[in-house]
Amino acid sequence: TTEMTNQEEAEMQISELDLLSSMFPYEEEFAVTDQLALAELKHYAENESAEAPSSKVQFILNVKAEVPNASVVEFSMACALPFKYPTVLPEITVRSSLLSRSQQIHLNSDLKTYLMQNCSGEPCILSARQWVKDCAAAYIDKEPSSASTTAAGAVQAEVTTFTRLWIYSHHIYNKQKRKNIIDWAKELSLSGFCMPGKPGVVCVEGLQSSCEEFWSRVRRLTWKRILIRHREDVSLEGGGHAEVQNQRKFSTLEEKCFDAHGARGNHMDLGQLYHFLEEKGCADIFQMYFGVEGH
Repeated sequence: TTEMTNQEEAEMQISELDLLSSMFPYEEEFAVTDQLALAELKHYAENESAEAPSSKVQFILNVKAEVPNASVVEFSMACALPFKYPTVLPEITVRSSLLSRSQQIHLNSDLKTYLMQNCSGEPCILSARQWVKDCAAAYIDKEPSSASTTAAGAVQAEVTTFTRLWIYSHHIYNKQKRKNIIDWAKELSLSGFCMPGKPGVVCVEGLQSSCEEFWSRVRRLTWKRILIRHREDVSLEGGGHAEVQNQRKFSTLEEKCFDAHGARGNHMDLGQLYHFLEEKGCADIFQMYFGVEGH
């Protein structure tokens, strides 16, 4: 009979995921980052395979919360559902660019306590999301030194935030676009890489203002589909040239073509892309890109 309970758990996970996708239809709000795990889970729940899924379903929920005296802050909840969920608690990590490391640890530990006390054995992703919406903003103010940005401080932060954008496009074939990407990156002192083909992947890194200028130019071009799949922001203490260089994982921006295959010779070898990212210390990004597309 334990099989039955595993199956029930799988079914409960699927109905909760269905509910989330109907409540939050936009990818900016809710995105499953591992489609393969989801497919395995569905397969298992429908009893087509007695084989338990090999990996947990993972997804991102983005929550906007009002902060007193500031605008709206976005918190991202990276969630993974263990196979035995909801019998066991989900794994949730809440992040925001405005949280310091210690604030983030504090917030996540309080969220876990809340779930342990209130949600054991029940689907609880929506409760967790509500808790984040109601409570997370308070953690930003817990250490006034790091979080209080006066108007002058805000300008200062602009100069000293290092950003890395991971951009996903349905495809990049057009030679002019490829040239623009490289020229603009050079003009804005951004490093990274561009993988043309289908899908198209662009990574740029450098000063936050330069990355944002790059993105605003690129998205104005005509695309079938283009979005920022992931964004990393690091606040630099001094923000000098050396500190910026120190954060870079790529030396320049270059086009990377990994042995193409497929009828039009435009499908890149994703295994080679993975090894390239791994060498650069960015292997976790691969999951964000291709967990989503399922190949």
